[in-house]
Amino acid sequence: MNIETKTRLNWVASLLLASQAAVSFAASPPNTLTDSELQAGWKLLFDGKTTTGWRGYKMDKMPPGWAVIDGALVRVKGGEGGKGAGGGDDIVTTEEFENFDLQLEWKTVPNGNSGVLYHVSEEPITSWHYAPEVQILDNTAHPTRDKRQLAAACYDLYAPTKDMTKPLGQWNHMRILVDGAHVEHWLNGEKVVEYELWSDDWKQRVAKSKHKEHPKFGTFKKGPIALQDHTDRLEFRSIKIRVLPAKEQK
Repeated sequence: MNIETKTRLNWVASLLLASQAAVSFAASPPNTLTDSELQAGWKLLFDGKTTTGWRGYKMDKMPPGWAVIDGALVRVKGGEGGKGAGGGDDIVTTEEFENFDLQLEWKTVPNGNSGVLYHVSEEPITSWHYAPEVQILDNTAHPTRDKRQLAAACYDLYAPTKDMTKPLGQWNHMRILVDGAHVEHWLNGEKVVEYELWSDDWKQRVAKSKHKEHPKFGTFKKGPIALQDHTDRLEFRSIKIRVLPAKEQK
């Protein structure tokens, strides 16, 4: 078996494991892992009881605006003097990740706005200035908004192929796959965004977006995961991740 064939088989096996994990996600109780998920390398980033594994952006502890309520990690209010997108405080994992399969559930309030960011750098004043953002939004409140800024979009760059959000008050299942330069966004079981980081297409889109103001945007290849504080109440649960093998950098 040559190297190319072996690599392809490994990739197929990886996708099968991810699919199995996605199916079991809905079946298992919130904030838990099944035996098969543990064997496949999944681990929880939120235990449903504490904020262990998280801290504020540019902080060494959690900001006061976040709390654990009824098994969910909740953005309740902005911290005084916070610097998040809405004047509050983003939070980040205490671990850094390069290639991974991330899954979580989220729900928001009317007109809610937030995001999940990856490869985060803590150089800028707020996380979205340098890190790609997978948008969270109450789409119903923004019927005329640029589709590149709707739920599950790569914010201001790649629009979702369809609106897969559930009605307000229901949990949405999000999956973010980052495997080298290849990225996929899934929402409620449907792949809605796919792109290649650092490709010519990526660079052209960045140059025409809000991100053009930040030359370092999207240039980092490893970093924490961030949950964005955009002033609105957001709830997250069942946050789990499976680290994928490193890719040879081009």
